[in-house]
Amino acid sequence: MKYIELNSGYKMPMMGLGTWKSDKEKLKHSIMFAIETGYRHIDCAAAYDNEKVVGDALDEVLRSGKIKRKELFITSKLWNDSHLKNDVRPALEKTLNDLKLEYLDLYLIHWPVASEKNTGYLIPLADAPLSETWAEMEKAVDDGLVKSIGVSNFSIKKLEDMKSYCRIPAAVNQVEIHPFFQQKSLIEYAKENNIAITAYSPLASCDNPDRPENIPSLLKNEMINSIAKEHAASPAQIVLAWAMTLGCAVIPKSTTESRITENFESTKIKLSESDMKAIEELDAGIKTVTAKFFIDSEKGYTEETIWDV
Repeated sequence: MKYIELNSGYKMPMMGLGTWKSDKEKLKHSIMFAIETGYRHIDCAAAYDNEKVVGDALDEVLRSGKIKRKELFITSKLWNDSHLKNDVRPALEKTLNDLKLEYLDLYLIHWPVASEKNTGYLIPLADAPLSETWAEMEKAVDDGLVKSIGVSNFSIKKLEDMKSYCRIPAAVNQVEIHPFFQQKSLIEYAKENNIAITAYSPLASCDNPDRPENIPSLLKNEMINSIAKEHAASPAQIVLAWAMTLGCAVIPKSTTESRITENFESTKIKLSESDMKAIEELDAGIKTVTAKFFIDSEKGYTEETIWDV
C-alpha cells in the first residue's frame, strides 16, 4: 500500500474506497470485501446518509480481530448545516456514533457553504464564518476525537485565507480531479504548502446527478484505452494510477467485488513519463461536480464565490 505523509504526522493510504451514492444493501459487504482485499482507507460523509451501514461493517471487521482500528484510516465530513459554532461537535459525535468509532482519522469541512438545519436554506458565510467552523474542528483534534482535519472543495484563495485564522493547518483538501479536470495549479499549491490532495470522482463519475450533459466518457477515451492496452490494464486502472503518480490519494466508489479488486490493483501500475505527458494533454477543464445546487446570489453563493474562478 502506498501512503501520503500528512502535515499532522499521520499517514493516509493513497487508495481508498468511496461510499457516495453506494447502494445501502450492498455497502456493508463491499466495505468488508474491500478491507479483506487490502483497502485500509474508507471515505465517508454525513451527507451520504449511509454512515450507519458503514459503521456496521467496520464494527464487524474490528470485532473479528483480523484488523485493528489503528490499521484503518476513516474519513468523514461535516455537512453544510452544521457549520455554526454550537453545531460542529454534535455533528461529529453523531458521525462517530453512526460509524461506531471513538475517533476519526480525518474530518473535513465538506463544502465552503453554510445552510440552516432542517430547511437547507443557505446562510451567508458572513453569518457562519469558516474561521469559527475551523476553530471547532481544531478543538476536536485537541480532544482526541479526530487525528487530522482538512477541507473539501476549497480553492487556492480559500486555502490562503485559512492561513489568517488556522491554528492547525488543513492536512487534506479533497477535490474533484481526473484527466479531464486536472487542477494543476491547485495540486502545485498543495505541494508547496504541504497539503495532501484526495481526488474524488477520479473516474469522472458517470452517475453524478450534478454532472452536466454531453461530457465525454473518460473510460472510453482513445488515449486512455491505448495506454491501458500497453500495460495490460483497464482504463480505470490507468486513470487511478495517473492520479496516484501525481501524488494524490484516490477514492473510487464501487460495490462490485471485481471492480473493487481491479481498482486496488491499480496501485501496482507504473506509468511512464510519456504516459503521463499523453494524459496531461486530455485536460479540458471539465467538472462533473458543478455545485449548482448551492448557487444563490442573494446569499453570496455564485459560481465565482464558491470556486473563486
